[in-house]
Amino acid sequence: MNLRTIAVPAGAVVAAAVVGPPLALRDRLPDPMAVHWGPGMAPDNAVSFPAYLIMQAALWGFLWLGLVAAARRAVDSRSGRMSWWALFAGGAVFAISISAMTLLANLDVPAWTDARLSPLAAVAVLVVPLAAAALSGYLGRGEPDPLSGDTEPPRLTLRSGQRAVWVSRISNPWPLLITAAGAAVLFALGTLDVTGVVRLSSFGAVLPALVIVLAVGLFASSLTARVSEDGLVLAFGPFGWPVRRIRLDKIDRAYTEDRHPSQVGGWGVRGLPGRATIMLRGGECLVLRYRSGGQLGISIDDAERGASLINTLIAERRTA
Repeated sequence: MNLRTIAVPAGAVVAAAVVGPPLALRDRLPDPMAVHWGPGMAPDNAVSFPAYLIMQAALWGFLWLGLVAAARRAVDSRSGRMSWWALFAGGAVFAISISAMTLLANLDVPAWTDARLSPLAAVAVLVVPLAAAALSGYLGRGEPDPLSGDTEPPRLTLRSGQRAVWVSRISNPWPLLITAAGAAVLFALGTLDVTGVVRLSSFGAVLPALVIVLAVGLFASSLTARVSEDGLVLAFGPFGWPVRRIRLDKIDRAYTEDRHPSQVGGWGVRGLPGRATIMLRGGECLVLRYRSGGQLGISIDDAERGASLINTLIAERRTA
């Protein structure tokens, strides 16, 4: 299945559904238009019609372009297919719902302050896209992935009594750049609020997203892995926190495998329960197969040596 041949025409249809109705009903809409609602579903912020149209087009356009770019590798794994279909369907329904909800609230009102939004519509615009994402991800999952790591796992040769520790670190500058950009936007908004140029409450829908971007970007910027007799320790971010510890008695074997963000659904912690990947960069990953049957992939440098040491330590425990 070529997801790109689906994404291009289907995405164009979604784009038309997002911007077409507002253009067709332009004469029945106030200018500016209400785009945000506060307590009691009363409008508390408005933008001009051209700005509204650009916002709606960008909401879908950026996601669409990303999905088209990711389509080639997404088909390589079940989790990649599920993530791709969930993002496509959920994002499309969300973009259309936001556009339709805003359009109906502003239709035929004399001024943006008279626009009214139904509480039911506000709930539906969140619930319906999530349901569409879950259903599409399930239907588009395809066949199960072939099992990996069934060949003889790599091992190190240690002399009797010799102890070894493996440490590796990986960093990705892009999350740091995203974090810096998010921090700059927050600083700019705070400055505008303090100086009275614009109300910070006008960006109420944007602020939580910026905070999430800051947190995710910071923790996903780097990863340190350490293997010793105590097991595997993973430390996230420049401050080495949060920390995840995996005991050796939970691991059946370790091996390496090439994985890419488009296959697992993006950067960060991605994938399904029991088949997750900590993705900071595409390429060689250290993969742990748990004795319970699940697995964890970790994008880290020098992964083969880390897998070899883990297997050696596991073998020593089993023969002790």
